[in-house]
Amino acid sequence: MTEDDETALSRPQRRLLRRLYNGRTEPIVADGHPFLTYKEASRYLLTLTDEAREAAYQEMKRQAG
Repeated sequence: MTEDDETALSRPQRRLLRRLYNGRTEPIVADGHPFLTYKEASRYLLTLTDEAREAAYQEMKRQAG
Protein backbone atom coordinates (compact mmCIF):
# COMPACT_ATOMS: atom_id res chain seq x y z
CA MET A 1 0.00 0.00 0.00
CA THR A 2 1.48 3.34 -1.01
CA GLU A 3 1.19 6.66 0.75
CA ASP A 4 -1.30 7.82 -1.92
CA ASP A 5 -3.47 4.78 -1.24
CA GLU A 6 -3.41 5.52 2.49
CA THR A 7 -4.59 9.09 1.90
CA ALA A 8 -7.59 7.88 -0.13
CA LEU A 9 -9.19 7.23 3.25
CA SER A 10 -9.58 10.29 5.43
CA ARG A 11 -7.51 10.55 8.60
CA PRO A 12 -10.55 10.06 10.88
CA GLN A 13 -11.54 6.98 8.85
CA ARG A 14 -8.04 5.49 9.12
CA ARG A 15 -7.93 6.16 12.88
CA LEU A 16 -11.33 4.59 13.51
CA LEU A 17 -10.52 1.54 11.38
CA ARG A 18 -7.26 1.04 13.27
CA ARG A 19 -9.18 1.16 16.57
CA LEU A 20 -11.89 -1.19 15.30
CA TYR A 21 -9.41 -3.79 14.10
CA ASN A 22 -6.83 -3.50 16.89
CA GLY A 23 -6.65 -6.91 18.58
CA ARG A 24 -9.86 -8.13 16.93
CA THR A 25 -10.50 -11.87 17.22
CA GLU A 26 -13.89 -11.94 15.48
CA PRO A 27 -14.11 -10.60 11.93
CA ILE A 28 -16.33 -7.73 10.87
CA VAL A 29 -18.36 -8.59 7.78
CA ALA A 30 -18.99 -5.89 5.17
CA ASP A 31 -20.48 -6.56 1.74
CA GLY A 32 -20.33 -10.27 2.53
CA HIS A 33 -16.54 -10.19 3.10
CA PRO A 34 -15.05 -10.90 6.55
CA PHE A 35 -12.23 -8.62 7.72
CA LEU A 36 -10.04 -9.33 10.71
CA THR A 37 -7.29 -6.74 10.25
CA TYR A 38 -7.00 -3.05 9.42
CA LYS A 39 -4.93 -3.84 6.32
CA GLU A 40 -7.52 -6.24 4.93
CA ALA A 41 -10.32 -3.75 5.50
CA SER A 42 -8.49 -0.71 4.12
CA ARG A 43 -7.26 -2.67 1.08
CA TYR A 44 -10.86 -3.65 0.32
CA LEU A 45 -12.24 -0.15 0.89
CA LEU A 46 -9.68 1.31 -1.52
CA THR A 47 -10.99 -0.90 -4.34
CA LEU A 48 -14.47 0.64 -4.08
CA THR A 49 -15.97 3.78 -5.54
CA ASP A 50 -16.38 6.69 -3.13
CA GLU A 51 -20.06 5.99 -2.52
CA ALA A 52 -19.59 2.23 -2.06
CA ARG A 53 -16.55 2.88 0.16
CA GLU A 54 -18.57 5.10 2.48
CA ALA A 55 -21.39 2.54 2.68
CA ALA A 56 -18.97 -0.31 3.53
CA TYR A 57 -17.17 1.91 6.06
CA GLN A 58 -20.47 2.74 7.78
CA GLU A 59 -21.39 -0.96 7.84
CA MET A 60 -18.05 -1.78 9.52
CA LYS A 61 -18.68 0.96 12.07
CA ARG A 62 -22.15 -0.36 12.90
CA GLN A 63 -20.98 -3.93 13.35
CA ALA A 64 -18.09 -2.99 15.61
CA GLY A 65 -20.23 -0.76 17.78
